[in-house]
Amino acid sequence: MIYITGDLHGEIERLKSKEVRKLKKGDTLIVCGDFGFVWDGSDREKKVLKKLGKQKYRIMFIAGCHDNYDLLESYPVTELCGGQARQISGNLYELLRGEIYDIDGKTVFAFGGGSSDDEHLREEGTTWWKHEMPTDAEYEHAIQNLAEHHNEVDYIVTHDMSTSMKQFINIKNNDDEVEKIHAFLNALSKNVKFGYWFFGKYHQDKQIPPRYYAMFRNVILAPGQETGKKSAK
Repeated sequence: MIYITGDLHGEIERLKSKEVRKLKKGDTLIVCGDFGFVWDGSDREKKVLKKLGKQKYRIMFIAGCHDNYDLLESYPVTELCGGQARQISGNLYELLRGEIYDIDGKTVFAFGGGSSDDEHLREEGTTWWKHEMPTDAEYEHAIQNLAEHHNEVDYIVTHDMSTSMKQFINIKNNDDEVEKIHAFLNALSKNVKFGYWFFGKYHQDKQIPPRYYAMFRNVILAPGQETGKKSAK
């Protein structure tokens, strides 16, 4: 079964919650960005990552605004569930931008990244990385992969969200400044058939009926699995 949660920011206690402890062998926990456990490359961090990789369930995360992209890119890329992913340690993986994975019979489109609201307070290469924003090649890769799947997936997992959804989580849109990632996500919402969409950047736990979920601290069973049927498109 697939479970979803929001930004962890390296808080190990979040993975000791009652909800997470219920996960079984074969289950998958997907984190919607700002994983935060790949940050400084310290020996302590490496021990934590090794421990996470030894869990009986799989942990898969997309990168957010506050992840160390230089460190992430040092990990090997491998095939995972029909897509490409970075294996961090054992059962711990980073899902790459534009990839589509077949997890427990569900197709999952992953697209991490977003713009840091506090970029001016951070230091490039230490606490902020330009690659938090997708490249043109990554956008093209995503478009091509989706086209090969007939623009239809069960789940979309992103860190940021389309501007059309911000009104529902009390985030004001600046119509004069639509960043490229938001334009892409806007197009995604209009052109891709999907069952459910999960995003994490805005640190809220809120369902936006009928198909959107803002994720933060909650750990939920991804809808559409309870009966074993495909998600409604």
